[in-house]
Amino acid sequence: MKRGKRYVEAAKLVDRSNLYDVADAIALVKKAAVAKFDETVEVHLRTGCDGRHADQQVRGAVVLPHGTGKTVRILVFAKGAKVDEAQAAGADFVGGEELIPKIQNEGWLDFDVVVATPDMMGVVGRLGRVLGPKGLMPNPKAGTVTMDVTKAINDIKAGKIEYRLDKTNIIHVPVGKVSFTEEQLADNFQTLMDAIIKAKPSTLKGAYIKSATITSTMGPGVKLNVGKLVG
Repeated sequence: MKRGKRYVEAAKLVDRSNLYDVADAIALVKKAAVAKFDETVEVHLRTGCDGRHADQQVRGAVVLPHGTGKTVRILVFAKGAKVDEAQAAGADFVGGEELIPKIQNEGWLDFDVVVATPDMMGVVGRLGRVLGPKGLMPNPKAGTVTMDVTKAINDIKAGKIEYRLDKTNIIHVPVGKVSFTEEQLADNFQTLMDAIIKAKPSTLKGAYIKSATITSTMGPGVKLNVGKLVG
């Protein structure tokens, strides 16, 4: 894969054979981010879990203390009084049954997170094929299936992120923007790691976090010293 000149220069800052402490890694990621936009800082954790087994699924959500730096558009599926509640709490879109054809047939996906009240899950379930692969399906574990739509919306706007295993048992999550201070990124990272370590499946044998990399959207990956993260 051919890389641009900027990437090649940025990559020279990173010693591929080294495992970095979190503070050093964050400083490097900020230094190596040379894109013309405010890149997202992402964490990629390779786990020893086997997501094909229900008891080894890792999934949940956590509110990052400094948010994600991203404006999140929220769609809420609700009815009755919950529609007014969702609108009052600042949801970007609120609706029910009438949104199904718009999403299914017109391909409308101008939202980043979907929240639903439990009584609407029958309706939302029909969108499983569209929302599922995009990671947009509401889930009780992530706090996005709830009667307390105000709390769900407030948490998401405050910087709540969802973490889950992908098909290769890797967790990919944003922890902020390159414009954040090193301290803010470190705080967000620590909050995320605390939640993920707490979510370790009790049935797992062997290493939980096999490797961890922190990177910016367009920058090189910086490998972390996993021993210090889970020790």
